[in-house]
Amino acid sequence: MKITVWRWRVNGVATLLAGLLVVGIAGCTGSEDQSGGTSTGSTQVKLNTPAEIAQTSAANYDDNSNGLITGNTLERWIDNWTANRPAGITGKLVILQASNGEAGFEFIKPDNTDVFTYSVPSSEWIETRSNGVIETPSVVPSGRLVDTFLAKYDLNPVKDMIVCAQGTAGAGQAMRAGRCWYMLRYWGTNKTHLAVLNGGNAWNGSNTLLDASHFSTAGSPVTFAGSCSVTDLPENNFSLQATVEDMMSAVPAQDANLRSDGVFVWDARSTGEYSPMSAADFRNGGSTQGHPNGALLLPYSDLLDADAGYTFKSKAQLQAYINGDVDGNGAGFVDSTLQAVGYGSAYQSGDTVYTYCETTFRAMITGMASAIILGLPTRFYDGAMVEWHSLSNVVASDGEPILPSDSPWRTDVASFSMFMVAGDPSTVATRTITNAYAASANAVIDEDMAYKGIVMNGDMGTGSVTSDTGGSSTAGSGSSAGGGLPPNPCGG
Repeated sequence: MKITVWRWRVNGVATLLAGLLVVGIAGCTGSEDQSGGTSTGSTQVKLNTPAEIAQTSAANYDDNSNGLITGNTLERWIDNWTANRPAGITGKLVILQASNGEAGFEFIKPDNTDVFTYSVPSSEWIETRSNGVIETPSVVPSGRLVDTFLAKYDLNPVKDMIVCAQGTAGAGQAMRAGRCWYMLRYWGTNKTHLAVLNGGNAWNGSNTLLDASHFSTAGSPVTFAGSCSVTDLPENNFSLQATVEDMMSAVPAQDANLRSDGVFVWDARSTGEYSPMSAADFRNGGSTQGHPNGALLLPYSDLLDADAGYTFKSKAQLQAYINGDVDGNGAGFVDSTLQAVGYGSAYQSGDTVYTYCETTFRAMITGMASAIILGLPTRFYDGAMVEWHSLSNVVASDGEPILPSDSPWRTDVASFSMFMVAGDPSTVATRTITNAYAASANAVIDEDMAYKGIVMNGDMGTGSVTSDTGGSSTAGSGSSAGGGLPPNPCGG
């Protein structure tokens, strides 16, 4: 079965075009026919744009049933899941904690019938992958690893409600809860089946209806009993990820936030990382320092209330920041002069947010603020500055330039005040370069598209998903063998 898949360009940036696409995809939404059998005809699948992926929070986070939720909402679900679960949810409630909670609040209490809670190692949210040019750590995991993840925690994204939680309150745990949301949303979990709990366990246990009776010292047993695959999820949200190729196309020629280009580049790091004019703060043996042209700085930490369980500040305050305002402490967006940009000079209506940090952990906070609270089109530069600051002609500690001078992937030519670490090559880490002259840096996206059975044929080409008849599906193959389309193990 043929489908047409093409990339569009928003303000010069290649991304995936949303459209209804006829795909033979293992009967994710098969309908009952008159005889009581299952009609497994084609399924319409969307390649969602960042605007379609975004969701807008209620002003009071208590009123959300997905996106950013509170302990008050979670308490109602836990106390009577069958009666209080959100509309459209037919499965269980699964809580994925980024760590164990504080003493006395280790796990949000499971009953292992309707409610399940797991503590997930940080390593399970990321993978080292090559974009075709360079090998980069901390990128969204491949479909193969995510399928293993779904099996390990018996997740059914078509039926279950999945909540990403911090566990112990902290900046790092808030970031990891964001990586949880990002991974599952990227691979096709519908927004109505995915939420992030605002704040850590102990804070919620002390400040919401989620009192001590809702916590236990033990989580749910890991069974590896799941049978779902990301290939069974009809949504395609790969435009959440911006590649280095996308970033190089997005940033302007000069270091200025152009208000008419449809792009808003948000740096979530510290001042020392963003601006060489301040105290230098090099990370991970990077060859350069600074930021991509046009990026504005508002550190992720300004969005969280550390005294309130690392909860997000109010929606009104986050909106004020994005408008260009400063808060009572003087925090707000600044440009490369480190001066506040002022009201009306930050985000512009219609912009797509591109956010990053060093490894796109801190940027999970800024990106969740824009994507699931303010409802703004948002993309995460997942390679982040650990990748960007490696793509230069600087000589590394092995005595060789990281990239040849004529490589088209030198980001130092699209950056502000970039320079080598103290002029000493011994401080510059060597990098695994896949191909300094690669035609594209979208290998991760292309690999993930292929895993879900969609084959791209160029920027304005066609793609196809082939499904033979019968048998059981093979995760990532986009096809099945035998006679008749196989049942969807996720249901739906």
